[in-house]
Amino acid sequence: MDEGRAARRGAGPADDPGAVGRRVQRLRTERGLTQRQLAEPAYTPAYISTLEAGRVRPSEAAVRHLADRLGVTYDELATGRPAHLATGLRLRLVEAQRTLATGAAEDAAGAYAALLAEAVRHGLDDERAAATLGLGHCALETGDLPAAREHFEAAERQLADAPLPRRAPAVRGRAVAHLLAGELRYACYLLESAIDELNTSGLQDPGALLLLYTAAIAPYMDMGAHARAAQAGELALALAPQVSDPELVAGLHRSVARTLIAAGRTAEADASLARAAEIYQQLQIRTELAHCHWMRGYVHAQDGDLSGAEAELRAARDMLASKRAALYTAQVEVELADVLRRGGRTAEARELLHRLLGELHPERGSVHAGGAHRLLGLIHEERGELDSAEEHYVTALALLERAGAAGDLADICRLLGDLLRRMGRTEAAMDAYRTGLGHRASPGSTTLGPAPVRPPTA
Repeated sequence: MDEGRAARRGAGPADDPGAVGRRVQRLRTERGLTQRQLAEPAYTPAYISTLEAGRVRPSEAAVRHLADRLGVTYDELATGRPAHLATGLRLRLVEAQRTLATGAAEDAAGAYAALLAEAVRHGLDDERAAATLGLGHCALETGDLPAAREHFEAAERQLADAPLPRRAPAVRGRAVAHLLAGELRYACYLLESAIDELNTSGLQDPGALLLLYTAAIAPYMDMGAHARAAQAGELALALAPQVSDPELVAGLHRSVARTLIAAGRTAEADASLARAAEIYQQLQIRTELAHCHWMRGYVHAQDGDLSGAEAELRAARDMLASKRAALYTAQVEVELADVLRRGGRTAEARELLHRLLGELHPERGSVHAGGAHRLLGLIHEERGELDSAEEHYVTALALLERAGAAGDLADICRLLGDLLRRMGRTEAAMDAYRTGLGHRASPGSTTLGPAPVRPPTA
């Protein structure tokens, strides 16, 4: 562990030289070592005497030397915490991560909350940030967006001094929370800023870039920036084979870590846990990869390949449902309902949409709630129920206007204008058309400036 990380973990040897000296004296006595035996060859017996008396502030190098001679870890000597404490906490963090990646978010949230309290109690800053980040992911899965934003913002603050690749999951989480709340432009801003910073600062971490690019697909799609969404999707799908069936490997690393902890080999256990945590992070990317299938389904639908679109959307829906990601699942099902309607399966589409409107609302999926009302408006219009169609179109317009989904806004204004013209309400139709023209966006652009830089590896 480097000195900066030690300081973040509350393990700086300079915090209490008296406490370090007392630990050195106790451990030296227990091992039957003289001050000379402990000191040589790097230090003098007089230095050890002064240190044990609390009259000198030991350097990191001195603490590392003494820890090695005394047969303890740097953390244990510098902080007084048993070596297995932090390692055991990290093992439980990996277990919680596994629960979130493969099981129920509610169960994982309970585990993360307990771990957060323990990390705070023992002053373990890295583990505190990991538990806070985990709670944010759990809140996203369950659709509690205010709690998710709060957790991700807290994790970013706790990791403020860490390199951007380490902060990327918190940035991604915050962006997704804003996206699901209907704040598309801000979500894009967060993701594009982080991507560009990674690429221009020489920190092209593949895992961090994959996380950010896949997260950008959904806001790009909702804003009508299909070219950018396709670019991000290509990169994610090219890297997808690297995360195929990693669960067995992660389980192996977890099992090995347990045996190493039992044998007192904490450094090796930490290495195994780091590998397991990395794999479970990749497993969580399945949510993002589902967005790739979602995008491909959209593209197939635009090309008129309804069977291909249905297959891709059902694949995305099943991936998300297996993760119990209810909000994401509902959003994909809105797209699926459109494909069903266009394929002549109107009753099936209508039933699906009415069920989804119970799960989507302005503060929780406003873009797709607007999409559901748009589809119901189309269905009612096709059945000649014009008043009901108008009601759904107006509701969709209000939802999409709030979210800033420019491309969808232009479309709903056109549909509403055409309907009002059919009903003989020409002035109202002109107002609807003018509103649509005011929100028209250039295809393939988020209006946030140039597209993010592609990573050199791409």
